[in-house]
Amino acid sequence: MHDLAVVGAGPYGLSIAAHAAAAGLDLRVFGRPMASWRDHMPPGMFLKSEPWASNLSDPGGDFGLADYAATQGVEVRHGVPLPVGFFASYGLWFAERAAPPVDERMITAVRPCPGGFRLSTEDGESVLARTVALAVGVMPFIDIPGPLLALTAEHVSHSSHHADLTRFKGRDVTVIGAGQAALETAALLAEQGTTVRVVARSGQLNWNTLPPPLRRPLRETVRQPHTGLGCGWKNWLYAESPGLFRRLPAATRARVFTSALGPAGAWWLRERFESAVEAGLGESVANADPVDDGRVRLELVSTAGRVRVVETDHVIAATGFTPGLERLGVLDSGLRATLATVRPSSAPEASPLFESSHPGLFLAGLLSAPSFGPSMRFVYGAAYTAERLVHGVRRRLGARGGAGGAVAEGPVGGSLGTVRQRQASGADRSPEPTTAGKSQLS
Repeated sequence: MHDLAVVGAGPYGLSIAAHAAAAGLDLRVFGRPMASWRDHMPPGMFLKSEPWASNLSDPGGDFGLADYAATQGVEVRHGVPLPVGFFASYGLWFAERAAPPVDERMITAVRPCPGGFRLSTEDGESVLARTVALAVGVMPFIDIPGPLLALTAEHVSHSSHHADLTRFKGRDVTVIGAGQAALETAALLAEQGTTVRVVARSGQLNWNTLPPPLRRPLRETVRQPHTGLGCGWKNWLYAESPGLFRRLPAATRARVFTSALGPAGAWWLRERFESAVEAGLGESVANADPVDDGRVRLELVSTAGRVRVVETDHVIAATGFTPGLERLGVLDSGLRATLATVRPSSAPEASPLFESSHPGLFLAGLLSAPSFGPSMRFVYGAAYTAERLVHGVRRRLGARGGAGGAVAEGPVGGSLGTVRQRQASGADRSPEPTTAGKSQLS
C-alpha cells in the first residue's frame, strides 16, 4: 500500500508530487501530464497570467517557468504573454525533473478500503494507497447552459473541447460567454475566416488593463500591490492569504468564489476582438432547437425582454466550470455522500491542510477553490496547495502509524534524487508502475 496516490498530472498534481517525493513519501501519480493544456486548448492561445505567476512548485524552487525558458533561449518578461503551448512544454519539463515517473493511465474509481483507498485504473488494475490527493483539474466540471443541453455534439460544445478550431473554417459559430475563453476563442475563429458572434448576459465586456511595471514608486506599490492574480489589496488577500479566506463563513466563501475575479478579457486581446467579432450583450439563450438545414435556431432574450432569433451552425459554450460532488464521478458514490460541503454549494469542504471530511482524502485545484478562494482557480495557487497538502498527508500518515508514520515525524525535505536512487536499487517499497502500453515520463 503506497503512502499517497495523486490523481491528476496538471500543475497541481505535479506540484504535489514534487513536494511529496522530496519528503520521501512512497507515491504514485496518475494521469496524462498537462492534459488540459495539451489537449483542450487550440494553437494561438496565450497565458492570461503573468509568467512570474505561472510557476509549478517544487520545494527548492529550482524548476520555475523562467528556468525552463532559459533552456530554450527564451526570456520571460512581465507584461509579455506566453503561448499556452510553451507553458504545456514547461509542465512536461517540470514533470521529468521534479516529480516521480507519471503513470499516464486514467483512474476510473476511488473507493475506501481498510487502511486507505483502492483505486482502479482504466485497464482494470487495482492500486492501494493510504491517502489520495484529487487533482483532477477542471474538465469534470464543465458548465453548459440548460437550454443548450438537449442539443447534440454536432450542434453544441464547450470551449474546452477544442484543441483545434479549423473544423469551423468558413462556417457560422456563436460563442456564449464573456470571459477570456469566450473572447479569445471568438477572436481565433474570426482570424481563420469563421463568421462568429459572442452572446453574453452582461451588458458590457470587461477588459483587464496593461499591468504596471513590477518596479514602481513606493506610493503606487502600496496603493495597488502586485499579486499573482492582478493588482490590488483584495487580489492580494485572495492570492497570498488563502488560509485567511478559508476562515470566512461558508456562505461568504461560496458567494465570493462565484463572483470574485469575474469574466474579463486580457488587455492584449481587446483590439483583435473588437475589430473582428460581433457582440450581442445583455442577452441570454432562452431556447435552442435544431432546424432542417442542419443549423441551430437560437432564441435570445435581452435583459429588457426583447427577443432576437439567430441561426448558426454551431454553439460553443465558453461558460466556465463549477466544482461539485455530483460531477466527481471518479469517487465512490457512498464516499461522496458522506463528504461535508461548502454550503450552499455542493463543493467538498477542505481542512486547513486540504483534507476532506473523509480522513486521508485530499483536494486540490478547482475542487478546493470554494474553501480557499479564487487563487485555486489559477496555477498560482499550486505552491500554497502543494506545501500544505503534503504536510497534511504526512500528518495523516503519522496518525495512522505504520510505514508512513516514520516519514511524518521527520522534517519536510529530502531530495527527488534520493527517492529515485532508492527506486533504482530496489530499496523503495513500491513496485515499478505498470504502464499497460501507456508511456511514462521519467
